[in-house]
Amino acid sequence: MYAITLVDIAVAFIPVLVTLVIIFFWSSSLRTATIAILRMLIQLLLIGYALEFIFNANNQWIIIAVLSFMLVAASWIALGALPVKRSTLLSLSLIAIAGGGIFNLVLITQGVLHVDPWYQPAVLIPLAGMIFSNAMNSVSLAGERLYSELEHHNDYARARNTAFQAAMIPITNSLLAVGLVSLPGMMTGQILAGASPLIAARYQIIVMCMIFSSAGISAALFLWLLHSQRHQPSGASGTD
Repeated sequence: MYAITLVDIAVAFIPVLVTLVIIFFWSSSLRTATIAILRMLIQLLLIGYALEFIFNANNQWIIIAVLSFMLVAASWIALGALPVKRSTLLSLSLIAIAGGGIFNLVLITQGVLHVDPWYQPAVLIPLAGMIFSNAMNSVSLAGERLYSELEHHNDYARARNTAFQAAMIPITNSLLAVGLVSLPGMMTGQILAGASPLIAARYQIIVMCMIFSSAGISAALFLWLLHSQRHQPSGASGTD
């Protein structure tokens, strides 16, 4: 593993500054881009210290609390693009992401990796992050597309099928491109850390299966729950 100093990080920001200059002259979003970069920097530095504490504590209750926070945060963020108050659908989003996410997390950590003890933070938290974030994105895409389709007076079954298909496009494209266009983050990280590319590829296969199924199951659950609760665009009351 290569050691990265603060000076190295500063060097990495040189092309970022170039991009910001281009944005300044060609776009009106310099403030947004600058805030996004600063937030990224602060958030990642803070999460580094937080994870260092969590990993050293190695306490199952802390891990459960962290996973619960991640799950609730993902469920809340997923509803941001929907034309309804987030509070009205939060329970549905939570059930959907938990249903697709926790199922995959338990299966992978216990059925595939055989993690012992089950709450090893160095394994559980990174995998949970990948699972919950992909489930979050699929729920968000599915919900946004469903409401858009229903606004055009499509019947629910047709709107649901279109929404589910749209939600699966990003992860399906990732499956098609992996190994040809890109080397995913986990595989790249393991190779940089000195792992055999063959072993890294096996881990990445597990990860791709995990995020594909969590995205699909969560999106399907959310669409089913929306129908069962009869949350239609006609009842929209603005975003929250």
